[in-house]
Amino acid sequence: MKYISTRGQAPKINFSDTLITGLASDGGLYLPENYPQLSTESLEKLRDLSYPDLAFAIMKLFIDENDIPHNDLKVIINKTYTKEKFSYTRECQDSKDITPLTKVDNHLYLLSLSNGPTLAFKDIAMQFLGNIFEYLLHKKNKALNILGATSGDTGSAAEYAMIGKKGVNVFMLSPRGKMSPFQTAQMYSLHDNNIFNISIDGFFDDCQDIVKGVSNDLEFKDKNQIGAVNSINWGRIIAQVVYYFKGYFSSTRSSDELIDVTVPSGNFGNICAGHISRMMGLPIRKLIVATNENDVLDEFFKTGAYKPRASDDTYHTSSPSMDISKASNFERFVFDLIDRDPEKLRSLWKKIDQGESFDLSNTGYFGKVSNYGFTSSSSSHQNRLHFIKLLHEKYNLIIDTHTADGFKAAFDHFDQSEEIPMVVLETALPTKFEETVMEAIKLKPPRPDGLSNIEQLPQRSFEIENDINQVKQFIESHS
Repeated sequence: MKYISTRGQAPKINFSDTLITGLASDGGLYLPENYPQLSTESLEKLRDLSYPDLAFAIMKLFIDENDIPHNDLKVIINKTYTKEKFSYTRECQDSKDITPLTKVDNHLYLLSLSNGPTLAFKDIAMQFLGNIFEYLLHKKNKALNILGATSGDTGSAAEYAMIGKKGVNVFMLSPRGKMSPFQTAQMYSLHDNNIFNISIDGFFDDCQDIVKGVSNDLEFKDKNQIGAVNSINWGRIIAQVVYYFKGYFSSTRSSDELIDVTVPSGNFGNICAGHISRMMGLPIRKLIVATNENDVLDEFFKTGAYKPRASDDTYHTSSPSMDISKASNFERFVFDLIDRDPEKLRSLWKKIDQGESFDLSNTGYFGKVSNYGFTSSSSSHQNRLHFIKLLHEKYNLIIDTHTADGFKAAFDHFDQSEEIPMVVLETALPTKFEETVMEAIKLKPPRPDGLSNIEQLPQRSFEIENDINQVKQFIESHS
């Protein structure tokens, strides 16, 4: 299994090198040369596996034995997916699984992904990444300065996964004043010597542009051993693929049934994992992209035009982790959509990198979007309040604002008479977005033990201007 860049001008590499490299040297994102294919019979053999065993069965398809011995991979996975690390936190369930499935209504389900240490779906991939990073760096006798950008959940998930990891420093950029108080406290209350929270005056897209700019400076990247934990890192994507399979098996009885999946999406990483799963043969009929007021992705799937917005045109919303107007992982999907033509991809992303847009509506490519199962919806603050209230009053569930965006999109496309399961992917626990949840249901969502006063803990961050050179200087002086 070799990996290629979407832009076609970087050498093929193995799995472990994609983890350490992050962004390809030509500015593209890594994908496997071919997706592993699973038949109905092969799927059925995976159906009853535990989460760690399922993760091993899926991930080893992407990882050569001579790159990471599969016995070592199994140890890393078993170390990652434990009940102790993913402790049960939802009062409305009694399952002890890593990703328990809740039946909401006939053929309507919620896949709970927020039982990890930072109460968000990012933990599922990031805990794996932390353990495999430590393994590879020890094996290669290397150190790594991880540079990331967060709109709220990636940052804390990465930092909690990397605390105490040997040979790893984390430099996490976040948009100043744009995260919820809980999200901010989760990150800024960490004072460990290898964790550096950098507050940028701007939006997530500004932070992400700096990360890509640093990664594209190959001399600086090599000299300072820069790595990535954002979903541009392929390791994040394959770890997320696993819970699509788990959700499928939990919501069906046999492996010839179809399901629909709704995914709240900002940077397109989570739903990109769904795309990969579907390409592998998982019987997903629809992949429904749920956006908030920052509806660039919804606009593309409705019109064929991809028009990323400038920071000044990006809304600050009550589902802030999706306040993104330039989705990094969208490049991976478009690469498949345009028949993996790297020259065509480069021409499209040259426009994006220059702050422009592209339109596929009058091409044969856009007509193939439905072949990949994609459709979409957008949401507003009032929609979020409505669905948080509806889920609480009708189903006794309290959901966060992003998951509410997901339910809005799900109901836009859900037809119970079809008897096809609709699985909505949870984003985070509602306590992370307490203010809006209380506005909707007049109740304070429950918090796990030990987090009742997290906002009152001492916080530390480093305020830096929206300037790539200042970020470079900070990395050099603190690593």
